[in-house]
Amino acid sequence: MKKRYKYKIEGIVQGVGFRPFIYKIAYANSLNGFVLNNSLGVELEVEGSLESLELFDEALHVELPPLARIDYIDKEELEFCGFDKFEIKKSNSKASKYTLISPDMSICDDCLAELMDKDDYRYDYFFINCTNCGPRYSIIKTVPYDRANTSMSSFKMCKKCNSEYTNPLNRRYHAQPISCCKCGPELFLKSIDGKLLTKNSEAIDMLSDLIYKGNIVAMKGMGGFHLVCDATNDKTLKSLRERKKRPTKPFAVMFRDIDEVKKSCIISDAQEKMITSQQRPIVIVKKDKNDTSISKIVAPYIDRLGVFLPYTPVHVLLLQKLKKPIVATSANRSGEPIVTNEKNLKESLFDVIDYYLDYNREIVNASDDSVLQIVGKKQVMMRASRGFTPMSYRHKSNEKRDILAVGAHQKNSIALYINNQIILSPYIGDLDSVKSCEFFLKTLDTFKRFYNFEPKVIVCDLHPNYFTTQWAKKQNLDVFQVQHHYAHILSCMFEHGLDKKLLGVAWDGTGYGDDGTIWGGEFLLCDKNSYERVVHFEPFLLLGGDASVKDIKRVALSMVFDIAKDEELSKFTNLTKLFSKSELSVLKQMHKKKINAIECTSVGRIFDAIAVFSGICSKVSYDGESGLLIESLYDENINESYEFYLDGEIIRYKHIFPQMLKDMDPKLIATKFINALVDIFFKISNSYDLDIALGGGVFQNRTILEKILEKEKQKKIYFPQKIPINDSGIALGQIYGYLR
Repeated sequence: MKKRYKYKIEGIVQGVGFRPFIYKIAYANSLNGFVLNNSLGVELEVEGSLESLELFDEALHVELPPLARIDYIDKEELEFCGFDKFEIKKSNSKASKYTLISPDMSICDDCLAELMDKDDYRYDYFFINCTNCGPRYSIIKTVPYDRANTSMSSFKMCKKCNSEYTNPLNRRYHAQPISCCKCGPELFLKSIDGKLLTKNSEAIDMLSDLIYKGNIVAMKGMGGFHLVCDATNDKTLKSLRERKKRPTKPFAVMFRDIDEVKKSCIISDAQEKMITSQQRPIVIVKKDKNDTSISKIVAPYIDRLGVFLPYTPVHVLLLQKLKKPIVATSANRSGEPIVTNEKNLKESLFDVIDYYLDYNREIVNASDDSVLQIVGKKQVMMRASRGFTPMSYRHKSNEKRDILAVGAHQKNSIALYINNQIILSPYIGDLDSVKSCEFFLKTLDTFKRFYNFEPKVIVCDLHPNYFTTQWAKKQNLDVFQVQHHYAHILSCMFEHGLDKKLLGVAWDGTGYGDDGTIWGGEFLLCDKNSYERVVHFEPFLLLGGDASVKDIKRVALSMVFDIAKDEELSKFTNLTKLFSKSELSVLKQMHKKKINAIECTSVGRIFDAIAVFSGICSKVSYDGESGLLIESLYDENINESYEFYLDGEIIRYKHIFPQMLKDMDPKLIATKFINALVDIFFKISNSYDLDIALGGGVFQNRTILEKILEKEKQKKIYFPQKIPINDSGIALGQIYGYLR
């Protein structure tokens, strides 16, 4: 008995080898018909024996290409018509509005084997790729994802590449970046004054030598330039910090292979799996105290290290030659987006680098390295970009309009809803500079171009001074606002498909509250439709507003002003001596009269105060520094805890500061504080017969999250794993808040 079926498939099914996959499984099962790309994804018809069709259907679900993902299948039986073969039909080039763009991916194992095989045609070829790996998002100008619409359009394929590109049985069939040393892009090594030193393979050899000799170089990666130097060289790293004006923020380290990582770090099986995954993210792991090879200057004062493996053939070849781990950090000025071209590199970083490795394939869309950590065996996403974004989710909704969510001000990402798909952009960054705001607008234009997308509604934060809020209100469109911390919880609910009442716990550095103050230590009763603020941390004043975020000793002083009379300030000389008499006088007046001093309940800022009281630091140079420093001091052998208590709906904690003066030991203070946060979490959550959803940057603190997950045995605790747990996930929460 013969039958014929029609399939309509949506998901990541274009540009990932899906049509040749269908061709192969149809051919293997003696089925006839066709497959083509359409406006929603892929359409195909197959006919043949019932047994063969069942085998085809099984293979369709379990043997997908590595980068493919099926979100939706519509299967319909049609009248048997007698196709004489199976073919890949030409797609409708106009049918592209809903094509999902896949992320850039690291070199696959097959290409890596060819790269190292002296007998292979592409041995040592620095841009080797296939349908299962290589650049995607970074080279696409518009859809459909055809070579003519990418930055490979100017490179004409040689006969060999073209024969592979047009062969449905070859893994390079319709691999748009396909090339070889005869027809592909070239590498150029130049000095900072623009002088060409050498090209191609010789450029990698010379670059290796320059790094080995202690030079700071820039190297064009997949989504932008890296600043690169020897991770074992103290002198070079000290120079890099001075030149980049980055005094303590940790640098990521790229190792040649996983065995090299294990020599410097202690990693779990789950961490190893993520480090070696094809996404190749930066994974935060614990340093091995016995290892002295990696310079302490790489990540000073903390016990963690961000590690990753080479993900482009150029990185692979460089590390094979250098035989040393390298610092590989985004090439940019502080607060600005990653640099993607030679002109901007020379303008922005002329005083930082000595040499740079460039290539003549344009980076159309910038993307940073993704960053995550593993808590237990679960992933916690901290920055979603290369390898993970654009991130798409199918979401059933009756909404027919195109919706844009513009996210938060810090760690910005945007999201859009179109045709039952919610799509999260790559990480954009903090919108504190003109260039970052321009990058926000450029990213938005990119997604408009990809999807022929014109929003009818814009969803934004409540904060009136956010760039995103102000921009949204200038667009002459309907604007819908979602409270920051509720958006954190909605993001978690969206990822886990939750449609029930929950206790949402949102702890972060800042977020505009319904009452016009700054929230950040919130317990919210939530469902998809509404929330109620039921408990929060005791407020304090941010003296000088945002100035307190960097000059964190102001936060500690503000809290002392709350609990100590003038005559009692002498007890806190370790704090007050950090200020001049005139500074103390001005800040005291700010506090007393509430001039340029906004009320705040942020747990992130409480971390800042604890860092000052414990003597760890009085200023921070990057977001979350105080939290990392306190976490690095945590001692599992200390079971003591400061006691926070609940006063109505307010968590009281300021009474612990005099106790800290007696404790003195930073390790004891840090440990007792973290234990106190965990204790109060459970004291409150246990009073509600509800499962718990977490959100906010404080839960990037691995120790706190681990303690909570270990201790809770009865209720389910949800937290974002694929979506960033910090403000980068806000946009998805905003979209979900609107679509509810």
